[in-house]
Amino acid sequence: MSLKARWDNTVEYFRSVYSELKKVHWPSRTQLIGYTGVVLLAVAVVGVIIWLFDWGLSYLMQLIFDAFS
Repeated sequence: MSLKARWDNTVEYFRSVYSELKKVHWPSRTQLIGYTGVVLLAVAVVGVIIWLFDWGLSYLMQLIFDAFS
């Protein structure tokens, strides 16, 4: 592939990217803040669930190790 063909392909790619970005429905500031809050809440909930699961397994393993030592 020649250098000119590569350049033309690159230019066409970025033109199509720009064209697709114009079609995107961007959220308003209020929507963005709301979506961010939902994501942060979901991350916190999942984090707490993982922490509780980890803590419970650690506690269970400690009981097992103490029983056999």
